[in-house]
Amino acid sequence: MIGLLLVTHGRLAQEFISAMEHVVGAQAKVEVIAGANLPMLIKLASVRQTATLAGAVAQAQEAGRKYINVASQLLAGEAVR
Repeated sequence: MIGLLLVTHGRLAQEFISAMEHVVGAQAKVEVIAGANLPMLIKLASVRQTATLAGAVAQAQEAGRKYINVASQLLAGEAVR
């Protein structure tokens, strides 16, 4: 199993873990990642028992990028994918 390490300011890491576990269930040994968003963490939690490290990283990066939008563009119907 691939371990997770979240490094953030203040209690943000704990809040990310709480939100992730709300979606995918309790995680053993969830410890920390830098430059993360919730979709990225959910993907990692979903694949960390079966994927290779390289595969998990690639899938997490894709999930993280997929859900990044510029709000003004999204609201104007111009979101870039």
